[in-house]
Amino acid sequence: MEKRGEPNKAVMIITRVVVCALILWAGAAAKSILTAMKTPPKAAENGERALKVEVMEVQPDDRLVIITGTGSAKAKDMVKLAPEVGGKVIRVHPDLEEGKRIPRGEILFEIDPTNYQSAYEVAAATVAQTNNTIERLQKQQSMDSERLKTIARNRDLAKAEYERVRTLFEKSKVGTQSGLDRAESAFNSAADMADQVSLAVDLYPIQIQETRSALESARARLRTAKADLERTKVRAPFDGRVVAKAIDPGQFVQPGAPVLTLADDSVLEIHVPLDSRDARDWLQFKENAGLQDTAWFGSLVQAPCEIRWTEDKNGHYWEGILDRVVAFDNKTRTLTVSVQVPGEKALSRDGDQLPLVEGMFCAVNIPGKTMQGVMELPRWAVSFENTVYISNDLRLKTVPVTVERVQGETAYISQGLAPGDQVVTTRLIDPLENSLLEILNRQEGDNAS
Repeated sequence: MEKRGEPNKAVMIITRVVVCALILWAGAAAKSILTAMKTPPKAAENGERALKVEVMEVQPDDRLVIITGTGSAKAKDMVKLAPEVGGKVIRVHPDLEEGKRIPRGEILFEIDPTNYQSAYEVAAATVAQTNNTIERLQKQQSMDSERLKTIARNRDLAKAEYERVRTLFEKSKVGTQSGLDRAESAFNSAADMADQVSLAVDLYPIQIQETRSALESARARLRTAKADLERTKVRAPFDGRVVAKAIDPGQFVQPGAPVLTLADDSVLEIHVPLDSRDARDWLQFKENAGLQDTAWFGSLVQAPCEIRWTEDKNGHYWEGILDRVVAFDNKTRTLTVSVQVPGEKALSRDGDQLPLVEGMFCAVNIPGKTMQGVMELPRWAVSFENTVYISNDLRLKTVPVTVERVQGETAYISQGLAPGDQVVTTRLIDPLENSLLEILNRQEGDNAS
């Protein structure tokens, strides 16, 4: 009875072994089936990948250098007016307000002329009186000259009478001593009269010359009085715009104290600071135009310049003329030039009639010298080390170049490239030298290089 359970235990063990074997066999079969169903992957290709780039073919050409600078437009001539005489202001121009224009020659303001009119009349009377004095002296000179002839004749007669009486009395004992004394006294009186008139006649030219000097002095005072009288009316020296005003009717003004500022807008001027290296290398000076004995810059070529307002987004521009060198600043290494704009050209050339006015901050393009045989590239195609990438048989090659000038977004190359070189214009970051290139913008008929 005790051994009846042993056969059952053996059966269970065998059953388990068989089941496990069946499970393992089923798994292996399923694996084989799935493996047979899977498509094997294609073998990976280990070929070289090409850099996709755009290139441009370069050719040497001549390019005009454009020197760019900035500056504010201002009136070339701006004057502060001050009265030359003092007094109370009795009248001002009706348009004497800031921003208004007053034509040349019109009276800006007038000072009370009463005192100056009186001074002018006194000076004029003095001139007339001195003129009369000269005429009187000239007439007296003429009369006394004629009178001197008569007096001299009387003196000669009195002398002759005295000699006759003296001879008769001394030699012939004819006459008396008293008669001789009377003849001598008459002769002395006639001689003294002749001497006095002769002296007066001799002094007339000196008196007349002194009076003429006094006349010149009087005329000078008259001119001063007349000028002071005219200066009571202050006129516009040119067609001017009122910039500042500090004068009103009834105000008392002092000579020399500025009361008014006028700007002449007929010529505008822009002072443009330029890099001294640009000025040295590219600015155009006239040949042999400088003064040989003066240590300063010579005359500039009067080249037309393009002027644009920096705040204008519509592209308005004006044309100015390069005029002269204004200053050199050793601290900032800048050379300041003047660009002038005549009033008739102060309107935009594109027909919009936008005026160029004082205070506008402008960008100025100044034409300089011409670069000979340079090659033009985008600025980004040249590295900071002054190298470029070119396509050499569809292989990347690094070439050192000489940058003649960078102008805006364009770099001009003078050395390092040959005509027809294909320069890579795509921005590349640390590419491997001799990398394979795929040119994206190649046109039909282009060479592979």
